[in-house]
Amino acid sequence: MIRRAPGQRLSSISSISSHRAQGGFSLLEVIAAIMLLAIAFAALMKVAGGSISLTQNAADYSEASLWARGLLDSAFVGTPIKTGSSAGQFNSRFRWQLAVTPWNDAGVQPPSSPLHLYRLDLDVLWGPASRPRGAHFSTLRLAGQDVANMTPAAP
Repeated sequence: MIRRAPGQRLSSISSISSHRAQGGFSLLEVIAAIMLLAIAFAALMKVAGGSISLTQNAADYSEASLWARGLLDSAFVGTPIKTGSSAGQFNSRFRWQLAVTPWNDAGVQPPSSPLHLYRLDLDVLWGPASRPRGAHFSTLRLAGQDVANMTPAAP
């Protein structure tokens, strides 16, 4: 029963029911808001997971390039260059394969030349043997008879 003060008129039923409906959110609205937050959170987690994967991938390639640079910088220093292939392991994760071939821009090495260019092709591999990931590095190395003490020819 609705009480009213003396001299006050009873207002319409619709204004009383609209006053009562302004008290809070319905259960449906709360569930919809939670679902929207869950979808947004799932999308953010997928993006975060992808960025973590990309970061690990970049770290693997950086480590492979450091191993490759170290090997290529020290290969055949103090020893004569030998053509052919060789392989080894840097550590438990990274392994390498090196191929050494004579190189000449024209395709034929002059027999009288004391200096020779060699191409060093290095593949650094990591990951499972069934699906290895890898990076390829290539450089040229000059070798010949006492390369360190050679002086340029007089004009």
